[in-house]
Amino acid sequence: MRDTRESRLLLILLVAVAFALITVDIKGGADSPLGPARHAAASVLGPVERSAATVVDPVANTVRAFRDAATHNGRTDQLARENTELRQKLASSDMASGRTKQLDDLLRTAGVGGYTVKAAQVIAIGPAQGFSWTITIDAGSDDGLTRDMTVINGQGLVGRITTIARTTATVLLASDPGFSAGTRLEGSGEIGFASGGGDSPMKVSLLNGKAQVKAGDRLVTFGSQSGRPFVPGVPVGKVTEVQANAGQLTKTVLVEPFVQFTRLDLVGVVVVPPRTDPRDAVLPPAPTPGQSQAPAAPAQPQPTAPATPPAKPNGGN
Repeated sequence: MRDTRESRLLLILLVAVAFALITVDIKGGADSPLGPARHAAASVLGPVERSAATVVDPVANTVRAFRDAATHNGRTDQLARENTELRQKLASSDMASGRTKQLDDLLRTAGVGGYTVKAAQVIAIGPAQGFSWTITIDAGSDDGLTRDMTVINGQGLVGRITTIARTTATVLLASDPGFSAGTRLEGSGEIGFASGGGDSPMKVSLLNGKAQVKAGDRLVTFGSQSGRPFVPGVPVGKVTEVQANAGQLTKTVLVEPFVQFTRLDLVGVVVVPPRTDPRDAVLPPAPTPGQSQAPAAPAQPQPTAPATPPAKPNGGN
């Protein structure tokens, strides 16, 4: 249609009629005279709308699904990150708590035994030094450490220093088959020599073949001259088996170490030996009958009668 004066008047007239019809329909409500026409239009256009909806709805649903999936995935990723952060915080908290307990146990052991110790952390294990049962600690000559110093933790004897560097040191573990240390049997004071057993229990040869010993008895280090390589009184382990030794001059017993060598983390190097031999004072309280023995932090020492120890053999390699 060309844009003429007549066409513009026709358009204005149609708009005016449309507004009039809308006004009549609104005022009429349910009784509107346009109701039949509206129903007829709905009958004609309804199937067309449903058909269009059938075609369009899958597309709309797909768009919504992608949008919801993106939102869900984003939320899932956020939750995963939060869970990871929480696990890291819990792990750090557990590690800090575990090391605090290890340090407390170490300081209690050192306090009861009268040992002055330098705390150190294990930073490497055996393969870094060869095939021996060894660990590397993060302290060395710069920290006042030297060869043949005793290494302990809160449970007892860990080993002795064999190699020293400025900031690190190598410790030969008491579980190493080449390890040897003098021991004293709790109570009776019977003297023996312990050797490492690797994955197996330690072996202790008691010098007295007639010594009275049974499973559950405990041993401590006998000590060496000037406390090198071993200071006296450090818990070693408990007897698990007494081997038959008919006709032999010595008696061999198998000993389960107090220290768990596969779980070492914080240790202490004894830099100053005790002034007096603590003998059995560093051992934890003996378990009552029916109570299992567990390596634990030692209790405060009980008063003991003064005793003159025999001459000390050189208890180490």
